[in-house]
Amino acid sequence: MPRVNVGEAKTHLCRLLRRVEAGEEILITRRDIPLARLVPYARPRAPRTLGLFDGQPFSMAVDFDELPGDIAAAFGADGR
Repeated sequence: MPRVNVGEAKTHLCRLLRRVEAGEEILITRRDIPLARLVPYARPRAPRTLGLFDGQPFSMAVDFDELPGDIAAAFGADGR
């Protein structure tokens, strides 16, 4: 990871940001002591669509058993 001192970072911020946009991480130092890290921003994922399979055919396996009581209780289920 490239190291850049604070003065260089102030002078060349636009250039550093272009490198970060390309996926590079840059360590900013003061007197050779790491101070900060410039990293690409992780964009939040798009929200998942609820009800994606609404109206689609649904079937339950014939060998499906309900959860044992202790496991259901661990998940906060009241046995309904």
